[in-house]
Amino acid sequence: MNLNKSIVTKLMYLSGIMNIGGVLVLSRFFSNKAINQADPVVMSNFGLLMIVVWGLVFLAMAPKWNYLKWVIGAFVIEKFIYGFIWTKWLMNNNLSDVYEQDTMAGIFCTIYGANDWFFCIFYLTVFIYLSKTQNKVI
Repeated sequence: MNLNKSIVTKLMYLSGIMNIGGVLVLSRFFSNKAINQADPVVMSNFGLLMIVVWGLVFLAMAPKWNYLKWVIGAFVIEKFIYGFIWTKWLMNNNLSDVYEQDTMAGIFCTIYGANDWFFCIFYLTVFIYLSKTQNKVI
Protein backbone atom coordinates (compact mmCIF):
# COMPACT_ATOMS: atom_id res chain seq x y z
CA MET A 1 0.00 0.00 0.00
CA ASN A 2 1.29 3.44 -0.88
CA LEU A 3 -0.17 6.72 0.35
CA ASN A 4 0.37 10.16 -1.12
CA LYS A 5 1.90 11.98 1.85
CA SER A 6 0.72 15.40 0.65
CA ILE A 7 -2.89 14.24 0.38
CA VAL A 8 -2.71 12.53 3.78
CA THR A 9 -1.42 15.75 5.37
CA LYS A 10 -4.16 17.82 3.71
CA LEU A 11 -6.85 15.41 4.87
CA MET A 12 -5.48 15.59 8.40
CA TYR A 13 -5.72 19.38 8.30
CA LEU A 14 -9.25 19.03 6.92
CA SER A 15 -10.13 16.72 9.81
CA GLY A 16 -9.13 19.41 12.29
CA ILE A 17 -10.83 22.19 10.35
CA MET A 18 -14.06 20.17 10.16
CA ASN A 19 -14.04 19.60 13.93
CA ILE A 20 -13.31 23.21 14.80
CA GLY A 21 -15.25 24.96 12.06
CA GLY A 22 -18.21 22.61 12.11
CA VAL A 23 -18.73 22.98 15.84
CA LEU A 24 -18.12 26.73 16.01
CA VAL A 25 -20.29 27.61 13.01
CA LEU A 26 -23.18 25.17 13.48
CA SER A 27 -23.31 25.63 17.25
CA ARG A 28 -23.12 29.40 16.76
CA PHE A 29 -20.09 29.48 19.05
CA PHE A 30 -21.77 27.22 21.63
CA SER A 31 -25.02 29.20 21.80
CA ASN A 32 -27.21 26.81 19.75
CA LYS A 33 -29.18 25.05 22.47
CA ALA A 34 -30.94 22.80 19.94
CA ILE A 35 -27.72 20.78 19.52
CA ASN A 36 -27.41 20.43 23.30
CA GLN A 37 -31.05 19.32 23.54
CA ALA A 38 -30.76 16.82 20.68
CA ASP A 39 -28.03 14.91 22.53
CA PRO A 40 -27.48 16.38 26.00
CA VAL A 41 -24.80 13.91 27.02
CA VAL A 42 -22.47 13.87 24.00
CA MET A 43 -23.29 17.31 22.59
CA SER A 44 -23.36 19.42 25.71
CA ASN A 45 -21.30 22.60 25.41
CA PHE A 46 -18.50 20.73 27.19
CA GLY A 47 -18.77 17.91 24.64
CA LEU A 48 -18.71 20.40 21.77
CA LEU A 49 -15.66 22.10 23.29
CA MET A 50 -13.89 18.74 23.47
CA ILE A 51 -14.61 18.20 19.76
CA VAL A 52 -12.89 21.53 19.11
CA VAL A 53 -9.94 20.40 21.27
CA TRP A 54 -9.67 17.19 19.21
CA GLY A 55 -9.66 19.39 16.11
CA LEU A 56 -6.70 21.33 17.52
CA VAL A 57 -4.87 18.05 18.13
CA PHE A 58 -5.56 16.94 14.53
CA LEU A 59 -4.09 20.22 13.26
CA ALA A 60 -1.08 20.00 15.59
CA MET A 61 -0.04 16.54 14.47
CA ALA A 62 -0.74 16.88 10.75
CA PRO A 63 2.77 18.02 9.74
CA LYS A 64 4.44 15.07 11.53
CA TRP A 65 1.80 12.37 11.08
CA ASN A 66 4.25 9.83 9.68
CA TYR A 67 6.02 9.71 13.09
CA LEU A 68 2.86 9.39 15.18
CA LYS A 69 1.41 5.96 14.48
CA TRP A 70 -0.02 5.43 17.97
CA VAL A 71 -1.55 8.91 18.09
CA ILE A 72 -3.27 8.08 14.81
CA GLY A 73 -4.41 4.80 16.38
CA ALA A 74 -6.03 6.86 19.14
CA PHE A 75 -7.73 8.96 16.44
CA VAL A 76 -9.20 5.78 14.94
CA ILE A 77 -10.75 4.94 18.31
CA GLU A 78 -12.01 8.50 18.87
CA LYS A 79 -13.62 8.69 15.42
CA PHE A 80 -15.11 5.20 15.80
CA ILE A 81 -16.73 6.14 19.10
CA TYR A 82 -18.29 9.31 17.72
CA GLY A 83 -19.41 7.53 14.56
CA PHE A 84 -20.95 4.69 16.57
CA ILE A 85 -22.70 7.07 18.98
CA TRP A 86 -24.07 9.05 15.99
CA THR A 87 -25.37 5.88 14.32
CA LYS A 88 -27.02 4.81 17.55
CA TRP A 89 -28.49 8.31 17.97
CA LEU A 90 -29.92 8.22 14.42
CA MET A 91 -31.59 4.90 15.11
CA ASN A 92 -33.33 6.27 18.22
CA ASN A 93 -34.13 9.86 17.21
CA ASN A 94 -35.84 11.75 14.43
CA LEU A 95 -33.66 14.20 12.50
CA SER A 96 -36.69 16.09 11.23
CA ASP A 97 -37.53 17.04 14.84
CA VAL A 98 -34.10 18.66 15.16
CA TYR A 99 -34.51 20.47 11.83
CA GLU A 100 -37.89 21.80 12.98
CA GLN A 101 -36.27 23.20 16.08
CA ASP A 102 -33.20 24.65 14.31
CA THR A 103 -31.82 24.15 10.80
CA MET A 104 -28.17 24.51 11.81
CA ALA A 105 -28.62 21.95 14.58
CA GLY A 106 -30.24 19.63 12.06
CA ILE A 107 -27.31 20.04 9.68
CA PHE A 108 -24.90 19.36 12.54
CA CYS A 109 -26.76 16.21 13.58
CA THR A 110 -26.91 15.06 9.95
CA ILE A 111 -23.23 15.39 9.14
CA TYR A 112 -21.15 15.01 12.28
CA GLY A 113 -21.27 11.22 12.39
CA ALA A 114 -20.76 10.76 8.65
CA ASN A 115 -17.70 12.97 9.01
CA ASP A 116 -16.48 10.82 11.90
CA TRP A 117 -17.00 7.55 9.99
CA PHE A 118 -15.12 8.95 6.98
CA PHE A 119 -12.18 10.05 9.09
CA CYS A 120 -12.26 6.82 11.12
CA ILE A 121 -11.66 4.89 7.91
CA PHE A 122 -9.07 7.43 6.77
CA TYR A 123 -7.11 7.29 10.05
CA LEU A 124 -7.38 3.48 10.10
CA THR A 125 -5.90 3.37 6.60
CA VAL A 126 -3.04 5.63 7.69
CA PHE A 127 -2.48 3.57 10.84
CA ILE A 128 -2.29 0.34 8.82
CA TYR A 129 0.07 2.00 6.34
CA LEU A 130 2.38 3.17 9.15
CA SER A 131 2.21 -0.24 10.83
CA LYS A 132 3.44 -1.89 7.64
CA THR A 133 6.11 0.68 6.75
CA GLN A 134 7.69 1.65 10.07
CA ASN A 135 10.42 -0.41 11.66
CA LYS A 136 9.07 -2.65 14.35
CA VAL A 137 10.48 -2.11 17.85
CA ILE A 138 10.44 -5.13 20.14
